[in-house]
Amino acid sequence: MKHAVVLGGSMAGMLAARTLADHFEQVTIIERDEFPAQPAGRDGVPQARHIHILLLRGKQILEQLFPGIMAELSAAGVPMLNWTAEALTLSKLGWLPRFSSDLLIHTCSRDLLEWTVRQRLLIQPKVQFVENTHAVGLLTSEGNSRVSGVKLRQRGNVEFALDADFVVDASGRSSKMSEWLAQMGYAAPRETVINSFQGYATRWYQPLPDFQADWKALIVGTRPPDASRGGGIYPVENGQWIVTLGGVNKDFPPTDESGFLDFARTLRTPLLYQALQHATPISPVYGFQRTENRLRHYERLTAMPEGLVALGDAVCAFNPVYGQGMTVAAMGALVLDELLRHPRATNFSLRFQQALAKSNETAWLMATGEDFRWPLTEGQRPRTNAVTAFVHAYMNILTALITEDPYALSVFYQVAHLVQSPTAFFQPKIAASILRKRLTELTMRSVPNDHIGLPPTWSEAPEKVALR
Repeated sequence: MKHAVVLGGSMAGMLAARTLADHFEQVTIIERDEFPAQPAGRDGVPQARHIHILLLRGKQILEQLFPGIMAELSAAGVPMLNWTAEALTLSKLGWLPRFSSDLLIHTCSRDLLEWTVRQRLLIQPKVQFVENTHAVGLLTSEGNSRVSGVKLRQRGNVEFALDADFVVDASGRSSKMSEWLAQMGYAAPRETVINSFQGYATRWYQPLPDFQADWKALIVGTRPPDASRGGGIYPVENGQWIVTLGGVNKDFPPTDESGFLDFARTLRTPLLYQALQHATPISPVYGFQRTENRLRHYERLTAMPEGLVALGDAVCAFNPVYGQGMTVAAMGALVLDELLRHPRATNFSLRFQQALAKSNETAWLMATGEDFRWPLTEGQRPRTNAVTAFVHAYMNILTALITEDPYALSVFYQVAHLVQSPTAFFQPKIAASILRKRLTELTMRSVPNDHIGLPPTWSEAPEKVALR
């Protein structure tokens, strides 16, 4: 095939373009914004100012698609954290143990990560970017059974058509693909929306030379159903911190300076607020409240035009507190690559959306399952039966177990970083540990909010725990 068009130049679109370059003679990325010459924010990605984490599975995929990219990030001054040791984490039921492992995470801003990926694509002879342009419709052929291109509009309302053999919608939460399908006579996908009404406020800081701590990142979790405030300090390039505060069930953090600090003072531990006393703010406070989980069920359609697929947030958008979005987008790019390597004559679009749904399922269930712990969360809750009740109780006990059992915590990290299936939680070693505990000692209500204890210290172990 000759020409593929990708709608959207953020992470999902660029990673899709990278895989398409292995199968098409030309790949064109259509982006509404104008890209900055250096790492910087842009209007189409307002959430970029906040903390973004590339999970271990995402890191593996990026290195697979762009060999050496992690070394480039390191050369650009991006910290690499031994996450299980250097990220101090207060979970729902207490501090997580700290131990050395091979869970090495590069912590950088979303802007720098996107810019680095974009530089790699700019040197790809098959890939080109078209900026300041957005799609307003699709071109079709064969009685609307096949998409043959896109209708585009540039700034100044100049419209033109671009022919394509294959179109990927990676335009994010604001995707118009459902509307376009309806205009073509197809059914629009149903949507599932789960909203815990979480809001964020973020400010960038420069830590002072006198700041000392035995951690490099700090995560202060919320604790449903009552402790709705959390936050984090995330080290990035240039020795700076991204500090994000969040509140669930409409307990939104303020975006003025004094309100931001007052909110930080109310977290379950004073450590984050105390750290800010040793740092200088270098940005305004940025707010963000579009955090609902939204799943468009393309996989349930009975018909789709050929030559058209969607991925990334255009299909499955997550509450960003769980840090899954970029990694799930990377996994979607691999799904696309796999199906293009083994094409069939018909129904490629539907088969891709069905395969993508399977790839997205674990992250979706984890994100929405956590959001449903909050009393004001809106959305259709999953049906409860004996099996789901057992799994829910089991996971509640596991949540407590990981605060005292490094092995259980290591498996938890593998699942959270999408390198293992949640079925790993039911392996005999973990199941035995759970059965040895009395349920009454490990339920979520057994540890009062004001008795979380002191944070754990750590020392380099002679043998690291393998998490891959």
